[in-house]
Amino acid sequence: MNAKVIVVTSGKGGVGKTTTTANIGAALAKLGEKVVVIDVDVGLRNLDVVMGLESRVVFDLVDVLEGKCRLSQAVIRDKRVETLYLLPASQTRDKDALDPEVFKDVVRQLIEDEGFDRVLIDSPAGIESGFKTAAAPAQGALVVVNPEVSSVRDADRIIGLLEAQQVREIRLVINRLRPKMVASGNMLSEADILEILGVKPIGIIPEDDGILVSTNVGEPAVLGKTQAGQAFMDTARRLKGQDVPYPKLEQDKGFWAIWRRLFGGA
Repeated sequence: MNAKVIVVTSGKGGVGKTTTTANIGAALAKLGEKVVVIDVDVGLRNLDVVMGLESRVVFDLVDVLEGKCRLSQAVIRDKRVETLYLLPASQTRDKDALDPEVFKDVVRQLIEDEGFDRVLIDSPAGIESGFKTAAAPAQGALVVVNPEVSSVRDADRIIGLLEAQQVREIRLVINRLRPKMVASGNMLSEADILEILGVKPIGIIPEDDGILVSTNVGEPAVLGKTQAGQAFMDTARRLKGQDVPYPKLEQDKGFWAIWRRLFGGA
């Protein structure tokens, strides 16, 4: 993806959007980019917890938007990855405190004045004002979807809204895939999702208990050694334009066979 400003979004909650933002942000930083991840889920604030930075939050996004602090005062640098930063959400305000035009200007400052290579915006789920604000400055989008009917249906609506806002680059991150269930016909396949949504995936993240552990300890999975962490790292490499094959997992049929046939993975 060429987009410097990417909104990470989903139709429904609970699909792993915040985890995806944290891990792809950390992966891009490990690959040499200067990255800032922004939590726009005002009132619920989870990105700082997933990244293990909650104890270092002093100012937040709303403070910046309302001019209560400088942008540089609110942005927190991750001590584990030097080029990874967080702009946290407010936990005490609601989404009506966000002005899309002011937020667009903040994102512009991050790119033009602060020198960030990439801005990842963690959007609230759904299609209300929080989503509209998060998507306002976006040039590209990662739509996180689980391989289940309700998640795919809601993602279809989000993709339509993104296209209406002229977001140029839209890709899917299919999260929590279980190859055995796909092979047995009990979970939607990549081909099913591609046919319904008409958007190419850029990342396939397997179901992995290691994600729960990494979230609980506040350390993105890409900083450790888990199957999902490697999948997020591979997703970041594809986002940067690298030709990264998709690995063989437990099943050599169903989902992965279709994926390799369509997209040329090894």
